[in-house]
Amino acid sequence: MGEPLDSAAVTTSTAGGRRQGARANQRALQDAIKRLIVERGLAPGAPLPTEVELMKELDVSRHPLREAMKALEAVGIVDIRHGYGTYVGSVPLTGLEAGLAFRGALSLRGDYTDIRDLLEVREVLETGLVDRVLGVYDRIDLDALTATVVTMEEEAGQGRYAPEADWRFHEILYRPLGNGLVLDLLRVFWRVFNTLDAELPRADDTPQLTARRHRAILEALRARDEAALRAAVDEHFRGIRARVPDRG
Repeated sequence: MGEPLDSAAVTTSTAGGRRQGARANQRALQDAIKRLIVERGLAPGAPLPTEVELMKELDVSRHPLREAMKALEAVGIVDIRHGYGTYVGSVPLTGLEAGLAFRGALSLRGDYTDIRDLLEVREVLETGLVDRVLGVYDRIDLDALTATVVTMEEEAGQGRYAPEADWRFHEILYRPLGNGLVLDLLRVFWRVFNTLDAELPRADDTPQLTARRHRAILEALRARDEAALRAAVDEHFRGIRARVPDRG
């Protein structure tokens, strides 16, 4: 005769199985909604079918559908406008930014690996865009670019950094490329690094030196000198790399 069943264990196991099944069903439902958006070619801002229509089409009840929509809204895939309906979201990179910021904060207490990796990705991206920036030279607002450098220089004269002008410089430089994803990624990388800035060692970095490096990029761009521009971008990142300790 076998051992008697442990009713508590059976109950726990059954409950765990139900939870896993519910999660799997939710993932499948979310995938179905994403597939519907893609297959119908719905662009950001386009309205989705009504809740009743989705319930019928996806063969699902109201509660799991609403849970799925909330999950998709959290990552920007849908935009729920109460009283108006649900629309395709713009899928911002806020989730990526939050994740990278968290990993960066942990990295400050560790070996700085994640911070170095983040900086390397940003450097590879910006260095690789040098020739493309020169290719859209006529669309770059050099007056606005100059104004950001002047602001950085003026703040440096008071011994202060100018992070807003710093980001504005990069935004003006890359916006004419017409690649929104590139700009979004660079914004995420820049903002994450900026949140860590106060806890990173300054090395030989000073507000004056930071402003001078941006001035060098501007003057090389103005001269349309690719070699000088690459050298200026590399020097810009050399200064940032010097602030990330290598504990390896």
